[in-house]
Amino acid sequence: MTSAQVDTDKAPEEGYERGLNSRQVQMIAIGGAIGVGLFLGAGANIAKAGPSIILMYALAGVIIFFIMRALGELLLYRPVSGSFAEYSREFLGPFFGYFTGWTYWLMWVVTGMAELTAAAIYIHYWFPGIPQWVSALVFLVLLFVANLISVKLFGEIEFWFSMVKVTAIIGMIVIGIGVLTLGFSQAGDTAAVSNLWEFDGFFPKGIGSSLMTLQGVMFAYLAVELVGVTAGESENPEKTLPKAINTLPWRIALFYVGALTVILAVVKWTEFAEGVSPFVKAFSVIGIPAGAGIVNFVVLTAALSSCNSGMYSTGRMLRTLADNGEAPRVFNKLSSTKTPAIGIAVSVVFMAIGVVLNYLVPEKAFGYVTSVATAAGIWTWLMILVSHVMYRRKVVAGRLPASSFPAPGGSVCSYIAIAFLLFVTCLIAYDADARVCLYVMAGWAAALGIGWAVLKSRNPQITERPGEPELEKIG
Repeated sequence: MTSAQVDTDKAPEEGYERGLNSRQVQMIAIGGAIGVGLFLGAGANIAKAGPSIILMYALAGVIIFFIMRALGELLLYRPVSGSFAEYSREFLGPFFGYFTGWTYWLMWVVTGMAELTAAAIYIHYWFPGIPQWVSALVFLVLLFVANLISVKLFGEIEFWFSMVKVTAIIGMIVIGIGVLTLGFSQAGDTAAVSNLWEFDGFFPKGIGSSLMTLQGVMFAYLAVELVGVTAGESENPEKTLPKAINTLPWRIALFYVGALTVILAVVKWTEFAEGVSPFVKAFSVIGIPAGAGIVNFVVLTAALSSCNSGMYSTGRMLRTLADNGEAPRVFNKLSSTKTPAIGIAVSVVFMAIGVVLNYLVPEKAFGYVTSVATAAGIWTWLMILVSHVMYRRKVVAGRLPASSFPAPGGSVCSYIAIAFLLFVTCLIAYDADARVCLYVMAGWAAALGIGWAVLKSRNPQITERPGEPELEKIG
């Protein structure tokens, strides 16, 4: 065994409890690929693109798979919590690790703000008399306590949240196929596969309009990379992570492409509009009495799942930053239950601002939050891909050991994904409503730049790239 293998075979424990079992990691991976972006956001995208939205979700899904295989190769080279920031630091330099860590933290904090408010709105459906801020606060406290208790409890909650989402989608697909093949329900006379092309074709508003939906489609896939954050707390990352990543294509094919194909065959695309859940619409057209209530419960679950994941990942990312001197040292401490309690608590305080903002800003402001989260997510994905390209170069040069889970095609798929993400960024810049997130990100970058300058003045050693270990020539 080479010294390279000795160094990298030992995944650092980092003090965390490896309490996430295979069942939980699998469901975290599945849940990460199913969010409010599908249950709610797909309605606006259908209205803009018609049936071609199916192709847009499939195209984006292929790119997401490329990103996850790149991340998987890095994770099996060196499985650590806070993975993307660590790989950015190793392969691109300390500033990129610092910037990526804080940007991923921002993504989850702003997402948490939006999801808490969304969850409170969903509760209003059943209990209109309960003030919105009360519901948001109760959910915030419950999820906060659960995240403090143990990583096992986080994993169990996420498992059942994901189970609800998966069951709802599979139920929709089975019922939709029954309507199409057997003709039962109120939609029996109008439901037909020909709905996918009969109303002004598959691209009813043109290819350009369809491509413009890619920014919203990418938002639906945010959090799929969360499985990478779990690497430091998985019981057996060498087995669970490859399995979770390799099952991604069928998950996307079933939950996105499959579900939307069935829905658009049952209900013609012209009946969808922004703010209307495709699932609510489909259930109501089919005539299921409790359909709206069922979907409301599922969407509530999706919002709470996202917020739960946000608390988990922000605490870990702050600890990674603190480990490298890029955040206050206090975030480095673990509680008696081996959770980064202080980092989680500070993140929750920032998420709580969302409860206050709910009264102070118009509802449209929360729409901006999703675009900011998308921009932060695109940066994270780009850093994963660029780090992967740099890693592959070092493997080819014999300076680093090969991963046990290599991405197919080496760096080729990463280059394709990088080009795609840059194209989506151009689409965001072209869209007058969405480009506000680029202004926010520019301000965020300036703030982080100032923070980096302050850190450098206090500790010049922070700018030193981690030393590359002495490795034997491989191959």
